[in-house]
Amino acid sequence: MAAPSEPSKQQINRWRRYLANERAEAAVYRELARKKVGEERSILLQLAESESRHEQYWRDKLGDAVGFPRKPDLGTRALGFMAQHFGSVFTLALMQTAETRTPYTDDIDASDQMAADEHVHAEVVRGLATRGREKMSGNFRAAVFGANDGLVSNLALVIGVMGSGAASTAVLLTGISGLLAGALSMAAGEYVSVKSQSELLEASRPAPDAHTLVPDLDVNANELALIYRARGMGAEAAETKAQEVFDKMQARQRTAHPSAGLGAMGLPAADAAGEADGGASGVIGQAWSAALSSFCFFATGAFIPIIPFLFGASTTVGAVVALVLVAIALMFTGGVVGVISGKPPLKRALRQLVIGLGAAGITYLLGVGFAALIG
Repeated sequence: MAAPSEPSKQQINRWRRYLANERAEAAVYRELARKKVGEERSILLQLAESESRHEQYWRDKLGDAVGFPRKPDLGTRALGFMAQHFGSVFTLALMQTAETRTPYTDDIDASDQMAADEHVHAEVVRGLATRGREKMSGNFRAAVFGANDGLVSNLALVIGVMGSGAASTAVLLTGISGLLAGALSMAAGEYVSVKSQSELLEASRPAPDAHTLVPDLDVNANELALIYRARGMGAEAAETKAQEVFDKMQARQRTAHPSAGLGAMGLPAADAAGEADGGASGVIGQAWSAALSSFCFFATGAFIPIIPFLFGASTTVGAVVALVLVAIALMFTGGVVGVISGKPPLKRALRQLVIGLGAAGITYLLGVGFAALIG
C-alpha cells in the first residue's frame, strides 16, 4: 500500500489558516455563550464544541507541521472583537454569513461532514439571530429608518434651497424647520402605527370570559364550530375541534366548574393567545418608546446636514461638508442594516449612499429650476 503523499507548502499554509479560524470561531461562540443563559447558552456552547472538533481535525492533518499558532483571518478577528464589545445580534448576523460561505465545500482536504456541519451551523445561527432581531425589531426599526429619513430628507431640503440661490442663513433656518417638522411627524406617525397595531391585536383576542359560555351551548347545534370556521378552519376540522371541546367539558361535569381548564372557547390559554396574534412572536415596541426613538433618531439624522451652517459656513463650503458628513452617516446606517439582516454590509451601505445622494441631487436640480422660473 502506497504511503500517503506529503502535503504541499500551500496545503500546510491553508490548513494552518483553517486551524486558526476554527479556534477563533470556537472562542467567539464561547464568548457569546458567556453573556447568555438557558437554551441559547447551551446551543452556543455546543457550536463552540463543534468548532473545536474541526480544530482538532486540522491539528491531526498537520501533525508535526502544526507550528506556532497563527492569527486568524481579519474577518474572524473582527467577529471576536464584536463578540466582546457589541451585542450578540450583530455578531450572530455576521457569523451566519461566515458559516454560509464556508470554504470546506470546495476543498477536497476537508471532510464532507465538516462542510455539512458548517451549513447546519449557519441555520442554527440564523435561528438565534432571528430571536434577537425579533426582540429589537420595534424600536430598532424606528431608530434606523428614522435616522435615514432625517439624513436624506433634510439633506435634500437643504441642497434644494441652496440650489434656489438662498443665503446660508436661510439654508440654516430651513434645515432647522425641516428637522423639527420631520421629527414631530415621524414621532406622531410611529405612535399611531404602533398603537393601532396593538389595538388591532387586542381586538382579535377572544373575550376573556368566553369560556364560561361553553357549558350552555347546544351540543347538537354545535355553534361552537362556527367560531373555529370564522377563524379560518375548514368545516370538518372545525366540527372535530368543537367536539373535542365538548368531550372535555363532559369529562368535567362532575366538578364544580365544567369549563375549568378551558381557555377562550375551549382553547388552552396559551393557544388562545397564539391564535389571536396569528402566531406572531415579534415584540411590538411600546407606542411612546417607538415615538421617542423616531423623534430622536430623525432629529439626529436631520441635524447632520446643517452642522456646517451652524458654524457660519458659506453655502458652497457648507454644501460640500454636509455632503461628506451625510455620505459617511448613510454608509454607516446602511452597513448596520446589512449586518443585522445577515447581508453584505458594504453592498447595503453603497445602496444607501446612492439613494441618499440621488435624492439630494434631484432636489438640487429642482431648486435650480424653480429659481430660474421665478427669477
